[in-house]
This record gives sequence, structure tokens and C-alpha cells, in this order.
Amino acid sequence: MKRLPIIATAFAALVAVSFAADVDLTDVKCVMNPKAAAKADKSLDYKGGKVYFCCNNCPKGFASKIKAGDKVVAAKGNKQLVETGQAKQAKCPFSDGPLNEKLTVAGAEVQFCCNKCKGKAEKLTGQEQVEEIFGEKAFEKGKFKPVKHEIK
Repeated sequence: MKRLPIIATAFAALVAVSFAADVDLTDVKCVMNPKAAAKADKSLDYKGGKVYFCCNNCPKGFASKIKAGDKVVAAKGNKQLVETGQAKQAKCPFSDGPLNEKLTVAGAEVQFCCNKCKGKAEKLTGQEQVEEIFGEKAFEKGKFKPVKHEIK
């Protein structure tokens, strides 16, 4: 019976590694420390996917800020889900229109229905751009949808 916990632990590790293998973290930065690279073994479940961090302290800070309703941190987490392919865009973040015009925003490729919406995004700067495009409103209204990853 002592082997059962060992087998269960090994299986859980295999599942975690298999999920992480589907996510490419090349050039992906930590949500809490944007100067540090995100690591596959430093993650937290978030909106049907995983958000990746640089160290063991960042997931704690992220969870605390999400619980407190921090809109900036939520938008950064949402952006990372899009950037890593764990969430796919379904509609224009501004108009709900079909996707036509492409733009890379803070490492994540997004699309807009027209040049007017794309221009609106280009006029925004830094954190303001991330909050407007990847904020909770966009995710709650279904403009971005989670992608199910198969365990291989």
C-alpha cells in the first residue's frame, strides 16, 4: 500500500509536465515580474489554464491580488493566457466584430474588426493597452475563450 502514494505523485507530475509541454514559454515573462522569464514548473491554475511565474513567491502574490480584485494583475494574467495559446480570441475586443486586422500587444497577437479599432489600440500605451484589450470585460463577454489542451 505504500506504493500507491508514490504512483499517484508520479502520475500527477506526468500530467503537469504533459500540460506544460503544450505551452511554449519562449519569450514569455512572469506576470508579477515582467523582467524575469516565466518557468514551466512555477504556475498557478487560472481560468481553465495556467499562468506561469519566475519563482515560488509570484504565484502567492498573484493569487492575493486576484482575490482582492486587482484589474491590472487580472489583465496581465489574461494576456499571458492569450500569449501562450491557452485562450483564443473570438471577437474584436472593442466592437465584438469579426477578426480581421492583426496587432501584437505586449507579446500577444490580437485581432480587430477594422483599422479604426486597431488604431484605437495603437494609440493606447503600455499598461493601458493591456488593460483595455485583455481586461476582465473582454474575457467576461467571451471575446477570448479558453483552449482545452490534450494531455499527451
